[in-house]
Amino acid sequence: MQIKVTCEGELLSYLYENLDMPKKRIKQYLTHGSIYVNQNLIKQYNYPLFPGMIISIDTNKSNGSFPFDIVYEDEQIIVVNKPSGLLCIATLQEKERTLYHMVRQYLFHQDKNAHVFIVHRLDKDTSGIVIFAKNEKIKNQLQENWNEWVRLREYTAIVHGHFLQKEGRIIQNLKETKTHLVYVCKKNDGKKAITRYKVVKESANYSMIGIFLETGRKNQIRVAFQSLNHPILGDKKYGDKHDGFPRLYLHANRLKIYYPVIQKDILFEVSNPKEFKKIMKS
Repeated sequence: MQIKVTCEGELLSYLYENLDMPKKRIKQYLTHGSIYVNQNLIKQYNYPLFPGMIISIDTNKSNGSFPFDIVYEDEQIIVVNKPSGLLCIATLQEKERTLYHMVRQYLFHQDKNAHVFIVHRLDKDTSGIVIFAKNEKIKNQLQENWNEWVRLREYTAIVHGHFLQKEGRIIQNLKETKTHLVYVCKKNDGKKAITRYKVVKESANYSMIGIFLETGRKNQIRVAFQSLNHPILGDKKYGDKHDGFPRLYLHANRLKIYYPVIQKDILFEVSNPKEFKKIMKS
């Protein structure tokens, strides 16, 4: 099935308006990787459309073999929603159960000559958006211009306690010990880290906060809220090691970058994990 785009819009809304098909089925086609725009696989609901583009729907395609959500995919990059507890890349201790390995296996299943390069990383215990490149050229472009091209880095976290100031800007200098523990140091030492936050919701004991990074330092978010005496739930490294939570309640839910392939900004967005909503109801 093919549709020629006649006006500007966003993919999901355009399909809703121009297909005589249940909305639930359209979403399933997007989720299962059955929709292509100009022959590029697209899973992003708000992917921008322009007149002349061709939308193709493969109604026979199955779900594929990737075990987690693919947020976006085209010929140059693949963007995935990493679960908590999974390394991005291999270490001496763990070589195969990594996000990189799973993305590579998925792409090799589609094309035996496929390549994959990681563009940026998340901590093992942090979930959310991670970008991989399918060739070295786009990987180098994104990495070399990362600080300039990243427009928005937004996280959601659940922390212990309540804030007196419901929003704020945390400016710190960070250093790392020989044992890889990051800590706040004096003004004239270390690397500057800037973290903005806003309280989204409060329960009896916890606060859900939106976090916006102005810098990207190692463990920046975790250290920032530890220093305010509001450690993130499940943070065994910087928080309460015995709080009993099975995962770190930190999730990278929105990332906007300038994407040189389309010469426009592009926003990647994923929902918060279900356990975040459950804990705020407790």
